[in-house]
Amino acid sequence: MSQLTVPYQRLGITLAIFGLLGLILIKPAMSEEKLLPTLTVTGQGSEKIPTTLTQIELGVEITGKTATEVQQEVAQRTSTVVDFLKSRNVEQLQTTGVQLQPTYDYSDNQSKLSGYIGTNTVSFRLKTDQVGNLLDETVKAGATRINNVSFTATEAAISSAQKESLRKATLDAQALADTVLKTLNFAPKQIVNIQINQASVPQPTLVRAEQLSKASADAASTPIIGGEQTVDASVTLQISY
Repeated sequence: MSQLTVPYQRLGITLAIFGLLGLILIKPAMSEEKLLPTLTVTGQGSEKIPTTLTQIELGVEITGKTATEVQQEVAQRTSTVVDFLKSRNVEQLQTTGVQLQPTYDYSDNQSKLSGYIGTNTVSFRLKTDQVGNLLDETVKAGATRINNVSFTATEAAISSAQKESLRKATLDAQALADTVLKTLNFAPKQIVNIQINQASVPQPTLVRAEQLSKASADAASTPIIGGEQTVDASVTLQISY
């Protein structure tokens, strides 16, 4: 039994030695690959898109002597405005604020209750080319204030612009790397890391109510012109050479 055991033990030792030698021979090659120099560049890309949608916040504001009087008048007018907006098939119609608060007169260092002021505001979205006439008709229906008007592109347009801005940013990063390496007489080998910096979603372009009122003072109807939004992106590449 012992005569058979010794050869097997020797065989095991021999295999272990060869395995260790294999690790030793392989390890320098792996280390050499990790030590390859790299260049890191960041490219920029942007895409402009038209703002074809308008987000509007408007409402009814009423003052009166009693809280009940004011509340009833606000509710009645707001209901008329909302019914009109529904008839025009506006999108994302929702209430954004309801307020009822007292007002005071100040004289002789004393305050005296003078009445109440009530407001009810709603927001909605509509195609920009339909907004001008709709605002005029909404005022006729009972709206007394326009708080904010902002312009934005459609979700589909923003998504497409994000992809295009990322494509441009990637090409820009690659062109930068090629220029640097060629100038230094190096040849790019492979991209070892890619970092996509989020393509920013553009904020709606806001028009203040006072700007809108001033622009429409001498106009037959309220002028509404959208404009453009810009989607920006950046891509970082790490390239070995």
